[in-house]
Amino acid sequence: MIISKTPLRISICGGGTDLKGYYAEREGFVVSTTINRYVYVIIKKRFDDLIYVNYTKKEIVEDINEVQHELVREAAKIVGLTKGFEVTMLSDIPSQGSGLGSSSSITVGLLNAFYQFKGVQVTAEQLAQDACRIEIDITHKPIGKQDQYIAAYGGLKSILFKKDDTVVVKAIEASEEVIRKLISNLLLFYTNITRKSSEILTEQKANIEDKLLYHDNIKALGYDALASIESGQIDNIGKLLASNWEMKKQLSSKISNEKIDQMYQLGIGGGALGGKVSGAGGGGFLLLYCQRKNQDILREAMKDYREMPFMYEPFGSRIIFNYGI
Repeated sequence: MIISKTPLRISICGGGTDLKGYYAEREGFVVSTTINRYVYVIIKKRFDDLIYVNYTKKEIVEDINEVQHELVREAAKIVGLTKGFEVTMLSDIPSQGSGLGSSSSITVGLLNAFYQFKGVQVTAEQLAQDACRIEIDITHKPIGKQDQYIAAYGGLKSILFKKDDTVVVKAIEASEEVIRKLISNLLLFYTNITRKSSEILTEQKANIEDKLLYHDNIKALGYDALASIESGQIDNIGKLLASNWEMKKQLSSKISNEKIDQMYQLGIGGGALGGKVSGAGGGGFLLLYCQRKNQDILREAMKDYREMPFMYEPFGSRIIFNYGI
């Protein structure tokens, strides 16, 4: 039995510039971090040749091509698993529409567990590349690359998406104290809205050429976030999140709505310096930056919304259990 543990992520600034329609022309850049909320993948050898897949429903099939869960199916095919295994997926959060990169974390976690099950050691880069291939090239999801890379590498990273499709991942040079302060000033509140990011991102992709200036500005905010963290000017992140949110709302008509706007204004009125809906937008979690001294006031203002506490996660996808068969 193998168990992989893969973190979810918060995209701080630069999201959207990891879409190929943008980075292939101008390069993309994001600042992102993993948090201590996870997806788990458990794989076990079966005595028979059947394939069991357990998630919100249960599949029992004889052929890998019959598996309906496309991420399981394609990850198994890439690794070379064709029969005789059972896989179960568990998550700390709602599995769809969270805005915390859960789909890519599942894909990376599946690949990591499957490769280990086959006795193959792979790098974070390989996991990220394979996950991008599955989600973008094979299943044709209208998404970018940042979620796969941050899930594989983990930690607080800057990620550069180059025109030639290569990706450069760098650890942000900041002290443990600065990172701790940054993460402690970030709070997540659930919007009570779930959505399919594909609908938003499809519109966003179609609008890239007409929205290049907004993408350029969002990328610049990513570099500003990097400079602010490296210089220890953490409170700048609140202002940058606010600017990122205003730019982001221009990319698609589905990114915000009246309920989200009201929730955001509650947060600002409660002392948050800025924020944005995490991920593609439209629902999921609202990320707010608030100094510690004002967080009790903020929580009172946001009392009708469920908070998800979290801490910093320095590692990417890991194998946490390996019991030989």
